[in-house]
Amino acid sequence: MPPTPDAVVPGPGAPDRDRSDACPGALRLHTADDGSLARIRIPGGLLTDRQAIALAEAAEELGDGELETTSRGNVQLRGLPSDSGLELGRRLRAAGLLPSDTHERVRNIVASPAAGLDGLGHADVQDWARELDRRLCASEAAAGLSGKFLFALDDGRGDVAALDADVTLIATAGGGALLRLGRAATARPVPPGRAAEGAVRAAEEFLHALRATGTKAWHLREAPELLDPGTEELPALPGAAPAPGALPGGLSVGLRFGRVGAARWRLLAAASAGELRLTPWRGVILPGAAAGRLPELAAAGFRTDPGSAWERASACTGLPGCARSRADVRADAARALDAAARRSAPGGLPVHWSGCERRCGHPAGEWVDVLATGQGYRVTRVGASAKAPADVSVNVTTERMAEAVAEARRIK
Repeated sequence: MPPTPDAVVPGPGAPDRDRSDACPGALRLHTADDGSLARIRIPGGLLTDRQAIALAEAAEELGDGELETTSRGNVQLRGLPSDSGLELGRRLRAAGLLPSDTHERVRNIVASPAAGLDGLGHADVQDWARELDRRLCASEAAAGLSGKFLFALDDGRGDVAALDADVTLIATAGGGALLRLGRAATARPVPPGRAAEGAVRAAEEFLHALRATGTKAWHLREAPELLDPGTEELPALPGAAPAPGALPGGLSVGLRFGRVGAARWRLLAAASAGELRLTPWRGVILPGAAAGRLPELAAAGFRTDPGSAWERASACTGLPGCARSRADVRADAARALDAAARRSAPGGLPVHWSGCERRCGHPAGEWVDVLATGQGYRVTRVGASAKAPADVSVNVTTERMAEAVAEARRIK
């Protein structure tokens, strides 16, 4: 799987910012061991049921029949022929999923997926996502952003704000927002009605500052000195993802490692009330969907019960899809998680399995890093915490990996 990780984790050196980033897109495909890969940006994770069906048809007719959701709420298609970019682009334009050829890789926008459903937030950030997408595509300068640059729109509950995006908007009472740049400890106030405008302007300021100083960076956190972060105090950012199951205004389901076949993807579209919201935690919110659909979705293999070992578990592609990988990490991870589920072991901290030091798709914050070594796995609890020391590693065989992961995930 392509591109370097976005956070500092044990092992890899500093990424090379003197080259352009290699993030794949819908039109610029990435060559993998299992064929070409397309990454389709889904701003705010928002899909209509018809758009979801269009993606399923593209996966079946052009790719390997599977769809992957990413840690940014986007969709990947794999196993594509190398010459399928033109046809895929045609299909995406017809479905309204490719409004700009020049900006398609920079439309990385995550938004609080339960916004407007449970009464917990201050704003319907789905509207912000739509406006931000329009403004991004209309900004000539924004086309120069890295394909890794991320916008996060938080309705005030602190979920996507904890993802350490490049530009984060946090809704406040009264219709305004706070604008956080990278990992700054403070934020800029944004008046009501100006949230999306402020986010695009901040991204444009970053690009201008890069050109003016000759700095090489893909992310704001790599050059925090370039922009004024503001002086407003940040609210608490708990980072809680929606739990699987019934929500006040719909359903929440999880996808194992974010990957699902086209037939089961269609089942999600059929269970929806016309809209799907992909989450950065490889789940899907179905606003307005009836709770009576949960047994059907559970029987199809979707995660519908909170608290299982599978919660907040992710993995990179691994073998055989990625030549860099040292192991079939998804198969090894699935065995470990199924074993923990049989013991009714709770999930605990987020955990991510990686086949190499790139650690593609790993979570932010405190998490358990499970890295294939060729002789087994290295299990590391990453991220400073008042509850436990960070970055303490243990090397284990594949057979003992499940036990080591369960111990590292415990919140003490």
